Amino acid sequence: MTRSPTLAAAQPPFDAVIFDLDGVVTNTAVIHQRAWKDVFEAIINDPRCPSDADRSPFTQDDYFRTVDGKPRESGLIDLLASRGIPLGLGQVTDAVGDWTAYGLGALKNRAYLERLAADGVQAYPGTSRLLKTMQDEGVPAAIVTSSRNAMPVLSAAGLADSFQVVVDGTLALQLGLPGKPAPEVFLEAAHRLGVSPERAVVIEDSVAGVLAARRGGFGRVVGIDRLKARRTLEEAGAHVVLNDVSQLDLGVVLGDPWQLVYRGMNSDHEGHREALTTLGNGYLGVRGAAPEGGEFSYPGMYLAGVFNRLEKQVGGSRVLEEHLVNAPDCLSLDIRVDSGDWWSAGGLQVISELRTLDLARAVLERQVVLETAAGRHLRVEQQRFVSMAECHLLATETRVTPLGWNGTITFRTGVNTGTRNTNLPDPNAGARVHLLDCTDDDDGQAGADTIAEAETTQSRIRIAVAFRAAVAGETTRGTTGRTGQHHFRLYESTLMDGEPTVLTKVVAVVTSRDRAISSPRTEAQSILARSGRNFEALLASHGAAWQRLLRPFRVDLDAPTQVRLVLNLHLFHLLQTLTPHTMELDAGVPARGLHGEGYRGQIFWDELFVLPVLTLRTPDVARALLNYRWRRLPAARQAAADQGRTGAMFPWQSGSDGTEETPRWLYNHRSGRWMADNSHLQRHVGLAVAFNAWQYYEATVDRAWLFSKGADLIVGVCRYFASLVEYEAATDRHHLRGLAGPDEYHTRRPGSDHPGVDDNAYTNVMASWVFVRAAALHRTFVGHELDELEARLGINADEVARWERMGRSMYVPFEADGTISQFDGYSALAELDWARYRETYGNIERLDLILEAEDDTVDRYKLAKQADVLMLPYLLGHGGLITQLAHLGYTLTREQLARTIDYYLARTAHGSTLSRVVHASVLASTDPNRAWDSFREALDADLDDTQDGTTKSGIHLGAMAGTIDVVQRSFAGLRLNGDHLVFEPSMPAGLGAVAFSISYRGHQLQINLSPGRLDISSAPGDATPIWIQVNAQTKPLAAGDLKSFSL
Repeated sequence: MTRSPTLAAAQPPFDAVIFDLDGVVTNTAVIHQRAWKDVFEAIINDPRCPSDADRSPFTQDDYFRTVDGKPRESGLIDLLASRGIPLGLGQVTDAVGDWTAYGLGALKNRAYLERLAADGVQAYPGTSRLLKTMQDEGVPAAIVTSSRNAMPVLSAAGLADSFQVVVDGTLALQLGLPGKPAPEVFLEAAHRLGVSPERAVVIEDSVAGVLAARRGGFGRVVGIDRLKARRTLEEAGAHVVLNDVSQLDLGVVLGDPWQLVYRGMNSDHEGHREALTTLGNGYLGVRGAAPEGGEFSYPGMYLAGVFNRLEKQVGGSRVLEEHLVNAPDCLSLDIRVDSGDWWSAGGLQVISELRTLDLARAVLERQVVLETAAGRHLRVEQQRFVSMAECHLLATETRVTPLGWNGTITFRTGVNTGTRNTNLPDPNAGARVHLLDCTDDDDGQAGADTIAEAETTQSRIRIAVAFRAAVAGETTRGTTGRTGQHHFRLYESTLMDGEPTVLTKVVAVVTSRDRAISSPRTEAQSILARSGRNFEALLASHGAAWQRLLRPFRVDLDAPTQVRLVLNLHLFHLLQTLTPHTMELDAGVPARGLHGEGYRGQIFWDELFVLPVLTLRTPDVARALLNYRWRRLPAARQAAADQGRTGAMFPWQSGSDGTEETPRWLYNHRSGRWMADNSHLQRHVGLAVAFNAWQYYEATVDRAWLFSKGADLIVGVCRYFASLVEYEAATDRHHLRGLAGPDEYHTRRPGSDHPGVDDNAYTNVMASWVFVRAAALHRTFVGHELDELEARLGINADEVARWERMGRSMYVPFEADGTISQFDGYSALAELDWARYRETYGNIERLDLILEAEDDTVDRYKLAKQADVLMLPYLLGHGGLITQLAHLGYTLTREQLARTIDYYLARTAHGSTLSRVVHASVLASTDPNRAWDSFREALDADLDDTQDGTTKSGIHLGAMAGTIDVVQRSFAGLRLNGDHLVFEPSMPAGLGAVAFSISYRGHQLQINLSPGRLDISSAPGDATPIWIQVNAQTKPLAAGDLKSFSL
């Protein structure tokens, strides 16, 4: 009998999960911390306390460093020793308050029980969901805690029956087991569960607990970081650190920096996995959904630029909303054995599953072992790719091998044009249908087994999907069928023990938006005919094209495997979304990639974070994305004119044609109310467009593009902001009023009847930057070029002089201590009780929803959803910001900038994945290790789905590209300054070395950064020499040369 070689490899990796109690299962860690503070204050005020003791207040650092996770007597001894207070252990019988560890420990326990009675117990929702899933799947759970109050706490939380084993402080004392960080308590729990440590997971939030689990040899140790202790938990040995148990996917395997592996099926994370295993090529993206479908599967195919508008009900009004369309599902494939039911209908049960996203090959692989109703096993091996060689093409291969038996198999594969946009919750189901089935009844032509067609309901974009399927070694074309809008073919074949039966499927997708076609239908047929039938040949062609694209983007790090894997994953998804194929499309930068329907697939300002990576590697692709904005200049000019302004006003949120698509209302699920949404006032999106245009020119010296298109963008944005400014003669300053900055939590002054804030610092400084650049642009061209530019854009000397004046006179608000104020009046806002909100809600990234549900508003507080002021040093650099402010007549010292950074770091909720990217970048030059911590959090945003489960509706493309940019912009310190390429390296301790390539002004450069040394080489060519500035050293670099710098 043939046995499956993949069965053992695909088994679920763990047999049991062991939880810490306080801070992991229940919120009692906060109560413990308060009780420790109470008892410490009593101790230092006790006359028995030595006079020379350190009486400084008990801090969160004291809690984590000395007492967290330990038996209370050990914790007391360590805590007091750190303050110069000797304390003996004493006896278990010591009275409450005796000057011994047992006596004062009893005092602490009394304080804890009093606070517990007053505050109550709550289980963390994410932990409760995981426990429910484990119960459903028969995975046992245990509690290991130093607490001697475990059962009362579990009962109060309603979880007394959720754990098969409880090893608490009382049991440990009875058995004579040492507490954490010794491993014996965890080993006892594993023994009682009947599992070996290497087959068990430990989830802990304390350093002592992590150390204990690692010393016990447990298979995976998960650190829970609710209070910004990631680095400490990692240093203690945690394999992975998460913000909440809800982020834990027990099936993820992170052992190879070029492979993302999932074992088993996890219904709670299936949507998340599908998004992260999406394949694309810039023209289309296909989610990593199982082709047989299922209750938790969401097949999605998204075509760049294919949008459609539907009417829906919002807050009592009918509005038109534009969405990126979920195109026909072309990967559906089902199987049945003999006369049994289909896999999708339960006729085959999954025994084990292994999915591997091979980042180096851009191939998704899947290995499944199935069991029939008769108990027979069947191995299924699948691989799919979306061709980087031919953008309209994707292909799958399915190998089916019976293990110990013979029989028949039927494949059902086709195209479903009845897809809907249901990736996001929407109570208005009618607003989900974007496609009409337009498929003819014929059997296809020119060798295509099936051709299905659909058309969008409003934009009238025709989509044709043609596919050819074949069973290896057989000539049958199968039989056709149709169920509703599912157009399919059936293929029957014989199964022989141990011998694979192989079905290949090649799909061509074409739309009426494509160039040089007669019709989508005929072009899809032609592509299939040209592509041939050899799956391996198509795969090889794809692989070669993928390697050519990947090569200049590779970033080699001397860093932990997980860091390298996640950065490679980010590179991968950037290049699944934006590629040389993008150049042939009219498409922008979708905030959530081609991976799902988040933000309705629309375009915001994410190109500000994406283009720095693309411009220095694939400048042609960057130019194509800028041209997307240029083609929407007429709409932007009309939008400005509709406001009585001049120039070009780009929309904050847009899709097909540059129309403003930002919703005016936001539904708050916490309160059940609609909230006004004024985020359309983020006119700074236009400043980003202008900034990107100039940065592209700086990197490429593409004068032809700057003359024909870039100037139009920069001047259009400049004129719009010039028409917005208000002049104040008394101060000789220009102001911008009634706008919103990047922080979406402040779109109205408290008590104001008018939306917007006045003089947002980011907007004003960047407006000044654009005024200066527009004037410089006018000086870039001479002679007939200047004459033509002035004539075409209507520029005259008086207008340029006005831009120069405004570039020197924009108002920037400052606080009394010289730090930059986010906007005028910011200092009058109230401080938020951050500790209370974190303790009450845990995840406070959506403070706008939390406060509105409390009948309050974020407008009243000094807080930010994401980086706002700090976007200035992020874009301009520390020195560049100081220089820009000096041009405006303001003095900002390095020390004041450092205080500005610290001030806003402490008041940011990180409601956007972009926020930690910015914080990592601006911290790099002053505190590289803190920058590394922020960088790690930014890296894990999508891998761990830290944004409250949003990754299932698409990756966060700007943040992914931003992490790559942090490596080059911040850790390597790379800045563009005309014909000078500037490096100011600032490497954190977690990063040993960095190597990457860039393209700059015709040079192909290789950068190798290691401790104490920076090497920069230019490939042979005819590029004009450039200057390399590294800190205070400046050297010329010619093509074919190598320059080395000591650091």
